[in-house]
Amino acid sequence: MAKGSSHVFQQSSIMCVFGLLCALFWFCLLYSPFGVFQGRTFWSSSLQISPTSNQSRIQESIPIPVVSHEPENVESESAVSPSKTPKVFPFMKTLRTIDNKSDPCGGRYVYVHDLSRNVVALTDASICFTLDVIFRNRMKQYKCLTNDSSMAAAIFVPFYAGFDASRYLWGYNTSVRDAASLDLVDWLQNRDEWKVMNGKDHFLVGGRITWDFRRLSNNYTDWGNKFLFLPASKNMSVLLIESSPFNSNDFAIPYPTYFHPSKDSDVFTWQNRMMKLDRKWLFCFAGAPRPGNPKSIRSLLIDQCKNSNSGKLLECGNDESKCHSPSNIMKMFQRSVFCLQPPGDSYTRRSAFDSILAGCIPVFFHPASFYTQYTWHLPKKYTKYSIFIPEDDIRRNISIEQRLGQIDSETVKMMRKEVVDLIPRLIYADPRSRLESLKDAFDVSVEAVINKVTKLRRDLVAGRRNNGGFIEELSWKYALLEEDEEEETVDVHEWDPFFSKPKQQT
Repeated sequence: MAKGSSHVFQQSSIMCVFGLLCALFWFCLLYSPFGVFQGRTFWSSSLQISPTSNQSRIQESIPIPVVSHEPENVESESAVSPSKTPKVFPFMKTLRTIDNKSDPCGGRYVYVHDLSRNVVALTDASICFTLDVIFRNRMKQYKCLTNDSSMAAAIFVPFYAGFDASRYLWGYNTSVRDAASLDLVDWLQNRDEWKVMNGKDHFLVGGRITWDFRRLSNNYTDWGNKFLFLPASKNMSVLLIESSPFNSNDFAIPYPTYFHPSKDSDVFTWQNRMMKLDRKWLFCFAGAPRPGNPKSIRSLLIDQCKNSNSGKLLECGNDESKCHSPSNIMKMFQRSVFCLQPPGDSYTRRSAFDSILAGCIPVFFHPASFYTQYTWHLPKKYTKYSIFIPEDDIRRNISIEQRLGQIDSETVKMMRKEVVDLIPRLIYADPRSRLESLKDAFDVSVEAVINKVTKLRRDLVAGRRNNGGFIEELSWKYALLEEDEEEETVDVHEWDPFFSKPKQQT
């Protein structure tokens, strides 16, 4: 009996020692500053939204949560240092769907936040600024929606930013103008979906120009709200009808036009018709002068139209209703070879998209009116579908009629073909139906966002980081790079004079 008791005592002692060693081991793992298993998922202490504005479209250093592999047993884990532990990012499930050939939505799923209580009431707005609603309704028809955010290639925020800005542009203090934006980002930052990539996989649409969301101070007299200057907004991709050449967190997508086809055949029929039209006028212009803007060339264009037998003018200054009639504008565009598209109150104007829809070759005078804006939707070689005449040439009184008249008929025909071929990518289909073989502006935009997020995720998994030489004021240059070009290739550009004095940013 004594011998058996001794044996039991020895076994108990060994178990106690073993238990103490196990406890010590897990204590070190859990409470050591170098431990990696503080629960299955841990969030880096640097998981903060950077308040700086100088960030790349894909930031050099991005705080991303990491899920660590759990050890199969204590012995194997103790043999591997924390620094060698393989990392698995929370979005790995999404990346794996890309390789699933049996899933037609693999790598294309979109998760939509439920903002039913946050949706801004629709207010009176022109067709230019209805993009928020159009995009949201098109998203409802998107083939690859998911309720599982861990499967999402991107996350859509259905906030009507454009309508929110429109409600308070006049007669309200800055606190009122900013309230909904602040509530939105506060709500988003408390969501688990946001924390996966700190909002870098989120996108939303604001159906107005960038300057409506970039108030530079809290002075009552300053224009707009400060949505795009909020740190959280800088992490998202914000799609607008006009982006800033000097900032990297917004992306331009086409203005809505009056054409919303419900099926592919509607588009094909329209394209065929535009190619066959008899065009009476060499060039035309629809618009009003800007007497309060000394840099505007509009009055010069109007004079040239009036003084030319080959030019047609729809002057909007005295009778605005003429220019608000789609039939008046489209009839003139459809009967013209070239359509003049100078800057208006900002760089861009919806008229450029109306002219393309009419098969009229657009003539631009500033690169920020089109070329540096809609880079997801347009060919890099702008000379295929448009004419560029620098503003200074107009100020030097060059003849538009003579410049355009020198273009031979065969070249005009090829350019018109390019213009007409662009139509599907620049229009928004009827949200009550779906195009089958064609991609509309919505499809192109969502695909571009997904590609952007996917590239960022793959770079993070591979341990790649963008170089720190990104200069935000040169964002317009980066947007013009080909896919295989690196940021280091950004150099002196022929359009530098047009962007030589960027607006002061905060």
